[in-house]
Amino acid sequence: MPKMINVRTGSKIEMVDITPLVACEVSRTGVTDGICIVYVPHTTAGVTINEGADPDVCHDILKRLNELVPYSSAYRHVEGNSDAHIKASIMGSSVTVIFEKGRLVLGTWQKIFFCEFDGPRSRNVYIMI
Repeated sequence: MPKMINVRTGSKIEMVDITPLVACEVSRTGVTDGICIVYVPHTTAGVTINEGADPDVCHDILKRLNELVPYSSAYRHVEGNSDAHIKASIMGSSVTVIFEKGRLVLGTWQKIFFCEFDGPRSRNVYIMI
């Protein structure tokens, strides 16, 4: 059964480190080795794994996404959040992480980020072990 966690965002576009939340869920299950799927069921948000040691990396990713997919353009979608849909598609809706001995197998600098593109909002993230 997947576990749902809630992520609150504070701005239109941001990356939130959810690694500790995911690690807690892996630990909570008592399963020592396996895979963990992190899934975002939203069309204007995503999830990715990238460097978490230097916050400038997230800043640079968001800056480039805004340059590639600007908020204002000749979009036809009437809700005014087409850029968020496109950015979410670029980032993706899920990541899979291996875990061993109850710990996520991530590279030295890697973190799992929830990516908000239409905030601020309260969002759901599902974790399946």
